[in-house]
Amino acid sequence: MSEVRNPPVVSAIIPCLDEETAIAGVVTAVLAQNVSEVIVVDGASRDRTVERAASAGARVIVEPRRGYGRAIQAGIAAARGDTDILLFLDGDGSDPAECISDLLSPIIKGQAVFVLGSRVRGAREPGSLALQQLLAAHVGGLLLRLVYGANFTDLSPFRAIRRDALERLGMKEETYGWNLEMLMRVAAARLPAMEIAAGQRRRIGGVSKVSSNLMVGIRAAWSIATTFIRLAFELRRQQRLAEK
Repeated sequence: MSEVRNPPVVSAIIPCLDEETAIAGVVTAVLAQNVSEVIVVDGASRDRTVERAASAGARVIVEPRRGYGRAIQAGIAAARGDTDILLFLDGDGSDPAECISDLLSPIIKGQAVFVLGSRVRGAREPGSLALQQLLAAHVGGLLLRLVYGANFTDLSPFRAIRRDALERLGMKEETYGWNLEMLMRVAAARLPAMEIAAGQRRRIGGVSKVSSNLMVGIRAAWSIATTFIRLAFELRRQQRLAEK
């Protein structure tokens, strides 16, 4: 596994919807970590998210179609052509930007192509993760371990991956299942991967699109469960075809 350029070109992608309270501080904190660019993908916010993200130094694109995966895909498509590493995090201030260097370091050194920042490991502020998020992390980690032998403890959106590796994964999910799909494809492909203890902070203002709403949380959980089952069969089928 070859090393990437040092310093690498790093594009941070932050999907947002109505995060005017937090987004400027998040963009500023990420740029302070020597990230090459910050791309905020706005899902047609009804507040001043776009204005505040842009004023803080982000490049803002609007993806009016709802769906977490769609927003991420739009951000990837907008990244610089010479990007080496893609960094993903939320725009609500819950992901600790000071851990970005820990995410990037193993990739820069050639020790991994993918690094996950686990929310359930490290310092976690009280109330930063809802019960359904902790349960999803536990169940998702268990399924990944049982099916693929992968040692991920969380489905955290806070992560970094080499761009060339991501392009080979063949990501398809357009909604809440995106983060799980990436973990499954990374594990199934036996890519060199690591996890760091990132912890979690309480979000800065606003409300969670998932954890604060029971019905949205149920839909997200259903999407994650069906994604795992569907993709597990798809990956198994691909493996069998490759072995023939």
